[in-house]
Amino acid sequence: MSDALLIRQVRVVSEDSPQFREADVRVEKGIITAVAPGLPVPEGAKVIEGKGRLLMPAMFDAHVHFREPGFEAKEDIASGTEAAINGGITGVVMMPNTSPAIDSATVVKVVLDKAKAVSRIPVYTSGCITKGREGKELAAIDGMRALGVKMLTDDGDGVGDAAVLYRAMQYASEFGMFFASHCEIHELAGPRALNEGAMSYRLGIKGSPACAEEIMIDRDIRLAHATGAHIHIQHVSSKLGMETIKWWKDRGDVKVTCEVAPHHLMFRDEDIGDYDTHYKMNPPLRTAEDNAALLEAFKAGVFDLLATDHAPHTPFEKAQDFTSAPNGITGMDTALVSMYDRFIARGELTWDILVKRYSAEPRRMMGLEPVPVAEGKPADFILFNPEGSTTFTTEFMKSKSRNTPFLDKTLKGSVDLVVLGSEVLLER
Repeated sequence: MSDALLIRQVRVVSEDSPQFREADVRVEKGIITAVAPGLPVPEGAKVIEGKGRLLMPAMFDAHVHFREPGFEAKEDIASGTEAAINGGITGVVMMPNTSPAIDSATVVKVVLDKAKAVSRIPVYTSGCITKGREGKELAAIDGMRALGVKMLTDDGDGVGDAAVLYRAMQYASEFGMFFASHCEIHELAGPRALNEGAMSYRLGIKGSPACAEEIMIDRDIRLAHATGAHIHIQHVSSKLGMETIKWWKDRGDVKVTCEVAPHHLMFRDEDIGDYDTHYKMNPPLRTAEDNAALLEAFKAGVFDLLATDHAPHTPFEKAQDFTSAPNGITGMDTALVSMYDRFIARGELTWDILVKRYSAEPRRMMGLEPVPVAEGKPADFILFNPEGSTTFTTEFMKSKSRNTPFLDKTLKGSVDLVVLGSEVLLER
């Protein structure tokens, strides 16, 4: 863009208040230089009329699968980051279940170098806890730390051997690293196809009981309590799992954070209907009671983050029978609009909570500064139109994969502008 940008008559959204501040916002050389009503237009500035629209910090997704290296037919860093921008996201943390797994400084460097070459937004990566995510030997943790890795996880699987995770926590916590835990007892989870309950019985498919997740949530927090580690619980799907985390948080003697994914707030096992694999994910969709409890916990701050667990798969893979099809749902293109459509537009959630959980807190967890729309701060924001609409067609979405229940559906709201520094990354 030109050296200056003026967005007029917007409502500025903050994590600190449900009330909007009406103002003009001026950006010069990538820095927000003024947020006030009636600002004059700088010479040569690009002017955007923002009346009726919301200006807010850009989102940050701390749980995405970009499939590179090894599974680029599903997604790669270039397409994944463009999907992020499409959804109003300007920072991501990649998961390490690639091929080869991101378990050493060598692979970390390959991934980060590729991201620098192809991505228009910052890309961070987690590293494996164990070599090859096999749960046996510790990965080359210090080498990854030296390249900036902060999050360790074997996401896609839990670390089955508690002694291995205990040793990892003792070792890596001294370096200021933290552990993101995919909580699942593999032997108990079964085929991982769907939640064990009325729907699994009706479809005639063996279900995965919620306790397979809940038992390991408690186990991993106990290990963090014993070692002094920071544990982050990923993609919580059940009411009891959430209540377990809350119990530990209320004790106040262990550092535990947690996330919930949009799909575990919006969908339930009954949505699977006639074996629709777009609703097949791990952990599986639970019940309406779980949905309601997770949403209340999200509003109350039990959940620190919203994270998509963006998990792309090819149409061929998802076209298999329900048991054989892979788990996962894409989320980068759809998360912000769907959260607005399902919750904010219906008065069940306010913008300040969403900005806190999906922009500010994920950055803080990664040791980054939040990006408020405030004078003197770097420009890192989006313009959202609550009166607009978005149809998630194949042409609209930027992810290589389309495994989402929102395919070809129209939702309220649209991301109209994404600005990062002195660059306009998206303008509709």
